[in-house]
Amino acid sequence: MPAERLQKVLAHAGQGSRRVCEGLIAEGRISVNGRTATLGDKADPKVDVIAIDGERIHVNTDLVYLLFNKPAGVVTTANDPEGRPTVIDYVPANPRVFPVGRLDQDTTGLLLLTNDGELANRVTHPRYEIEKTYMVQIRGPVSRKHLHQLLNGVELDDGPAKARKANLKIADQTRSLLEIVIAEGRNREVRRMMKAVGLELEQLVRVRIGPIHLGDIGPGKVRPLNGKEVRELYAAVGLDAAPNEETS
Repeated sequence: MPAERLQKVLAHAGQGSRRVCEGLIAEGRISVNGRTATLGDKADPKVDVIAIDGERIHVNTDLVYLLFNKPAGVVTTANDPEGRPTVIDYVPANPRVFPVGRLDQDTTGLLLLTNDGELANRVTHPRYEIEKTYMVQIRGPVSRKHLHQLLNGVELDDGPAKARKANLKIADQTRSLLEIVIAEGRNREVRRMMKAVGLELEQLVRVRIGPIHLGDIGPGKVRPLNGKEVRELYAAVGLDAAPNEETS
């Protein structure tokens, strides 16, 4: 990709409108390859190291980061032999992206999709302990004992599992709403934890992955992550920049 006007590169990276980005350049807050940029400068987002206030930012437009609010009934796979709708049906065909981790067919909410393999691996690997927050609707009451069990750990068929946080948001005798935070993300882990402590799960929604929140995006809708969100996600997994932006 040839070099482009720096304000255009910054705008594409989610740093604001071109006018806002021109202001950042004029204020001396942008550097390219260690040199303070000036209005009129150009940059190649694939090659040049661009920073704002000394912090390197993601500008490679070949890498795509999408936030998807997965509806119920949609499977987290590229192809389904049973012909069910897949998450890939909801995103553009090019460039090809892949889901980061999984949500089971009946679970709704936040799913990330990207073609950035290193980031995806780190977000899903237990080593990096990226927290995932779920809202869990339970039939009937949730007791203090249930919360203690979830926080202290329960035994599942593939080993012990415990919540990092478990907060009761709404409770009555017919229905309860529980917020639960985990840092592993094994197959159907939250559902199995609820069953292990004797709670009947009615609905499960993921609302956060690390620093990324679902927000008010509607079911079945997709939006790109903005530059700030990408930077926060990289920081959460210990990456300073995208793999193909690293300098030798």
